[in-house]
Amino acid sequence: MTRRLLLRTAAVIGTLATARVLLSPDDDAPGPGPGPQTRARPPAAAPPDAHRLPPLAGETSRSGPGASPPHAGVAFTVPARAGRIALTFDDGPDPRYTPEILEVLRRHDTRATFFVVGECAVEFPDLLHFIAEEGHAVGNHTWTHPQLTTLPLGRVRAELGRTSALIEEVLGTAPAIARAPYGDWDQPSLDICNDLGMSPVGWSVDSRDWTCPGSETIAGTVLDELRPGAIVLSHDGGGDRVETVQALDRYLPQLLDKGFRPGRITP
Repeated sequence: MTRRLLLRTAAVIGTLATARVLLSPDDDAPGPGPGPQTRARPPAAAPPDAHRLPPLAGETSRSGPGASPPHAGVAFTVPARAGRIALTFDDGPDPRYTPEILEVLRRHDTRATFFVVGECAVEFPDLLHFIAEEGHAVGNHTWTHPQLTTLPLGRVRAELGRTSALIEEVLGTAPAIARAPYGDWDQPSLDICNDLGMSPVGWSVDSRDWTCPGSETIAGTVLDELRPGAIVLSHDGGGDRVETVQALDRYLPQLLDKGFRPGRITP
């Protein structure tokens, strides 16, 4: 599967310096009703790096100690017209928390973007179907969640390419967007992302749910920092995400009442 993807020629989507990310034009369309329930399986054990913390940019990367993270071509916001924002969830799919987040989004007729980890998606491919069937976007978050800037370039290509191949096999369409673990890109990894036909996406509002500060604090962080055009980072996998689900249920109706309009991210 990965070998097939890596050998085919990916369409180059333009230079990274001019890459841009937009909200999907059909985000206002009503969503489907409640989907089928995910299969009953116990939650997967949290990996050793659960509740992952973002590394300091440049300290262990190819770009060298103290280097600034690359910004050219990475989308940190979406067009701010009409209060548009994007809610994003990383590190899933998770058999417990992803369905719970989908249920909250469904109740509020809201679309979001899920950046999935390949080793989780291959275990729960039905969750990819549920995400897509309910109108959400699926993005690439690598296969094992490594810091890309510390890897040989062949491994970077394998991490991204293998995950794209899986998503394409399950959903019939390869992902058009990708997010580096920890948000840590450098120019070589950005070039590989582009070669594989994906636009890189960052975030402008970190909910800091990975610190497990309590659902009220997470909700307060999102509401305090939210601006039109914001991309909000949260997590549906990679650890205990009870607070994330509770926080979403708390802040989503409030941001809708304030006139914000969440939508999917597309290139």
